Amino acid sequence: MKILVTGGAGYIGSVACAELIQAGHEVVVYDNLYQGHRAAVSRDAVFIEADLADRAAIDRALEEHRPEAIMHFAAYSLVGESMELPFKYLGDNVTNALNLLQSAVEHGVMKFILSSTANLFDDPESMPIAETERIVPGSPYGESKAIIERYLHWLGKTHGLRYACLRYFNAAGATPTLGEDHAPEMHLIPLVLQVALGQRDSIKIFGDDYETPDGTCVRDYIHVLDLAQAHRLALEALEGGSQVYNLGNGQGYSVREVVEVSRKITGHAIPAEVTPRRPGDPATLVGSSEKIRRTLGWEPRFPSLEAIVETAWAWHRRHPNGYGDR
Repeated sequence: MKILVTGGAGYIGSVACAELIQAGHEVVVYDNLYQGHRAAVSRDAVFIEADLADRAAIDRALEEHRPEAIMHFAAYSLVGESMELPFKYLGDNVTNALNLLQSAVEHGVMKFILSSTANLFDDPESMPIAETERIVPGSPYGESKAIIERYLHWLGKTHGLRYACLRYFNAAGATPTLGEDHAPEMHLIPLVLQVALGQRDSIKIFGDDYETPDGTCVRDYIHVLDLAQAHRLALEALEGGSQVYNLGNGQGYSVREVVEVSRKITGHAIPAEVTPRRPGDPATLVGSSEKIRRTLGWEPRFPSLEAIVETAWAWHRRHPNGYGDR
């Protein structure tokens, strides 16, 4: 099918586009290049440089290309920043998604995949987190995704929109050609690898007094290729009806464990500095993927932290300045 991918020049979106193209789908990338990179867009995809705040541009894209489905990755996605700039997240993320959804419904695009988040679950009652867990967003970023999920629910009821929401936390790793390149970089694994590359002096650990085995936050890391495969499988299964899926490897790793694994793989000392906690960071988030494994046959191809970091390190060594090296 033909799929419009918003944020398709970004980290996860570009890998998802490559996965879709490899599976035989046609891809139209819609991206404003705020955090995306033109070099990350496949030559086999159509590229539209435009913003989701521009409703007329969305309408033109849907009228010209007539996609059968939409994958929505484009969003501001930093938990810490959302605590400082809540209107940016509760405003732009939500308004832009509503622009996209309203245009989709009006143009008859009735299949929609949302890149959601495990930040929906600030205080989970059980771990790993299943789809039945109560939704208590941990930040304005998480709240923005929760609102969009509710939009999808009601558009399914009122217009027959079929959708899937994929909730995951820390995407990581790289393919041989596509990797993580943000400015500024805020994600743990690429920041740790920047220390190994000599691009920063040390890595900051935000808090070491959490109720976890070593006092640092515990997160479930999932390889970006595994996420891309999950998005494709969820899209291809929409004929069976709308679904939500929580995605994780089912095993959490602390910040200190990430640093230790990175030291082993890179051979660098990677000095670490403990600093105060960041607002909005839960102690532990580990996602269950039992439902998507059982119903769609999804299996992570990179189930260990070591394998994830190795792929990221290989890409960053080849591209120490990110897509600026191309």
